[in-house]
Amino acid sequence: MSVDKSQKKAAQAVDWHRADVVAALHKKGWSLRELSRQSGLSDGTLKSALDRPYPKAERIIAAALGLDPRAIWPNRYAKRDFTPVLTPPSHSSPRHQSEHAAAMA
Repeated sequence: MSVDKSQKKAAQAVDWHRADVVAALHKKGWSLRELSRQSGLSDGTLKSALDRPYPKAERIIAAALGLDPRAIWPNRYAKRDFTPVLTPPSHSSPRHQSEHAAAMA
């Protein structure tokens, strides 16, 4: 049984839509503006996190919702937490051995 691309995409985590974040804040009794003020920031500062990565603002919003920011913006955090798997270069190629020998001389 094969899995098509649409099923794979559905299984991947998706960042919340900005309207969903705002609605969740409203359900908790917050507006972005008031939460910004209460956090010691300018009125519109937290709004920035809805459109682009802003870790400090993401943490403030997530805390107001009682969530981890990774639950709201999983794609942003997947990119931040990404660690590439590096494989050491192979030293067995004849070309590399001759370069190494030349460098050692």
